[in-house]
Amino acid sequence: MRTVTPELLSRFDVAGPRYTSYPTADRFVEAFTESDYLLALAPRADRAANPPLSVYVHIPFCESLCYYCACNKIITKHPERGDAYLDYLEKELILQTQHIGRQQAVSQVHLGGGSPTFLSDAGLTRLLNLLKSHFKWVPGGEYAIEVDPRTVSPERLRFLAELGFNRLSFGVQDFDPQVQKAVHRVQSKEQIFELMASAREIGFESMNVDLIYGLPKQTLDSFRETLAQTLALRPDRVALYGYAHLPERFKPQRRILDADLPLPAIKLGLLAQALSAFQEAGYVYVGMDHFALADDALAVAKRQGRLHRNFQGYSTQPDCDLIALGVSAIGRVGTTYSQNAKTLDEYVDHLNRGHLPIVRGLSLTRDDLMRRAVIMALMCQGQVQYEAFEQAWLIDFPSAFGPELSALTALAEQGLVRLTPNSLEVTDIGWYFVRAVAMVFDQYLQRDLNRNRFSRIV
Repeated sequence: MRTVTPELLSRFDVAGPRYTSYPTADRFVEAFTESDYLLALAPRADRAANPPLSVYVHIPFCESLCYYCACNKIITKHPERGDAYLDYLEKELILQTQHIGRQQAVSQVHLGGGSPTFLSDAGLTRLLNLLKSHFKWVPGGEYAIEVDPRTVSPERLRFLAELGFNRLSFGVQDFDPQVQKAVHRVQSKEQIFELMASAREIGFESMNVDLIYGLPKQTLDSFRETLAQTLALRPDRVALYGYAHLPERFKPQRRILDADLPLPAIKLGLLAQALSAFQEAGYVYVGMDHFALADDALAVAKRQGRLHRNFQGYSTQPDCDLIALGVSAIGRVGTTYSQNAKTLDEYVDHLNRGHLPIVRGLSLTRDDLMRRAVIMALMCQGQVQYEAFEQAWLIDFPSAFGPELSALTALAEQGLVRLTPNSLEVTDIGWYFVRAVAMVFDQYLQRDLNRNRFSRIV
């Protein structure tokens, strides 16, 4: 396989979507309302048997501000705000299940934020009891929570396991003290190693570590040490994100000095360094920014062609409806996407008036659905077999996507894709730039000149 060099990374250092959905969330419109959502939800109530749901819960609170963060969060030292928030999550749950009934099966639950572990033990217990009273958790499902290492102890990890979580994601970002200080997220190496060892002893099925490259004060030498520490931890999965410095959009990032950021060539060097380190350590490159050990369920799903992608990233769970709860949460039901109010005041106001807090969304057209199928096949399986696609959609693939296939010839010449009379395939090297391949089929992006609102694809 060709080596992923800084030169190759530089060639594709452009902005583009992450494709946790297609069309992407920036295409949602306010004309999509609660009524549209309920119309999409109705078939689940009418059917005697439904495929299992996925449920995402957004907990927006954090005790302290991380300067790099672009998430929807509320910084507070008052834990009682979490208790009040749970009152409204309960209202939202009741409204949801009024329309679909209680005890619909759920095979995937994800708590994100913010910091879900901001909630007290009593708050987490209440939230899990609410979820389990409204939905039926399927044995063998994925039940995950994002963990701020500064808010948990080994004893608390055991408590999370007792609640029913079987997967953890630790926000590490970087082990270097100077980098941690520059982004206002100081946590010791010893603390993280202790937590990971405890999680293994407790028996969590999978542990993920989040890292970010391109942070202030990062150097090739410092990040090499962070990678070495990460490999010593041997997490089941690693999510390696590129820092997108957009201070005009995200106010906390204004506290980061431009002079402290690594130069573009150094940032690409950090990524190349990481790709090499994880590959040599036996991690499978799942796609995008995700790596997994060969025996992890995510890597197995990729080998077997069972990989899926949703708003939480790659998943082993089958494609399914996603119920989203909490401020700014994004859901998917039927052929629609929907998003809740982005501010706590607006979220609360909707619920106080007895309405779901949906403020925008999108009903997908047939063309949207067809292009989504192509993009997700590329993102998850790395290929599109024309015959199977043509049978599913009753089209001639080369005719329907003639301009796109012509545009892909340049990527084929660079070794990222293989074009045959019967298929489109992403090469081994192309997996590292799969977003660039998917972007060719994004009709909204192709006619949009303002792409800088997206993160860089490498």
